[in-house]
Amino acid sequence: QVQLKESGGGSVQAGGSLRLSCVSSGRTYSKYCMGWFRQAPGKEREAVAGIDADDRILYADSVKGRFTISQDNTENVLYLQMSALKPEDTAMYYCAARGGYCYGDALTQVGYNYWGQGTQVTVSA
Repeated sequence: QVQLKESGGGSVQAGGSLRLSCVSSGRTYSKYCMGWFRQAPGKEREAVAGIDADDRILYADSVKGRFTISQDNTENVLYLQMSALKPEDTAMYYCAARGGYCYGDALTQVGYNYWGQGTQVTVSA
C-alpha cells in the first residue's frame, strides 16, 4: 500500500513562489506514474502536472512555463515548483501515484489509485 504525504503549501501573494513536496512510502514497483492535481472550492479536481514511468513530463496548459515537476527517485520525493503564482492557482493540491505505467498519460486522473491528503495553496491578489 503506497502512502503519500504532501507538504509545502501556504499563503502567498500573486507573483510569489512555493515548492510542494510529496513523500511516498510503501512502494513495491520499480517505476511509478506520478502526478499533481488540484481542486478549488466548487470546482472539479484537475490535473496540474505529471511524470510517467519513462520520465516523460506533461503540464496542464494553465501552468506551463510557471510550474515545474520533478522527482528524487533516491528519496522517493515528488516536487512541484510553482512560480508566478496567480489567485486562480488557489486550491488544495494533491499528489497521486500509480504503480508501473500510467493509465492513459500522466495527466489522466482516473488512472491513479493512490492519493495523498492534500496541501492547501492560497494566492492573494
